[in-house]
Amino acid sequence: MPSQPNRRSKLTLPPSADPGALGETFVAQWLRDRGWLVLARRWHCRWGELDLVIGQASAQVPAEPIAIAFVEVKTRSRGNWDNDGALAITAQKRAKLWKTAQLFLAAHPIWAELPCQFDVALVCCRAIAPGKATLPQADRIQTITAGYCLTLQRYIPAAFTLD
Repeated sequence: MPSQPNRRSKLTLPPSADPGALGETFVAQWLRDRGWLVLARRWHCRWGELDLVIGQASAQVPAEPIAIAFVEVKTRSRGNWDNDGALAITAQKRAKLWKTAQLFLAAHPIWAELPCQFDVALVCCRAIAPGKATLPQADRIQTITAGYCLTLQRYIPAAFTLD
């Protein structure tokens, strides 16, 4: 079967420009701006990785969380096949995230009794030509960084539970 032509942008970006990491940084800053505490980024264990672990800040002691959210960030280009990454959160992926979250809480017992939820952030990423950057649209949550325009398509709190 002949291979399909590469439909990616012809822009060349530095090898250090990782759209997935840029999407996670973008979402982490957006959450920080809304008062959440970023407790961990790209936390690894044998089961997998947690993109972001955030805490809802306590009104009495703002540096201490009163609830935890494990945030799965899906960064996709325009015209993607999986509904901006939403279809990538399969039952198998949810189970893997649950096991990873359990190990995170075991490694951080101070937070183990807090209420927890799994959130999903869907980020659209498009390459932009050098010198062609336009200001983000006021009606959208956007940023421009490292040759990309990132847009938060959807943030889904308590996106899933394990049945």
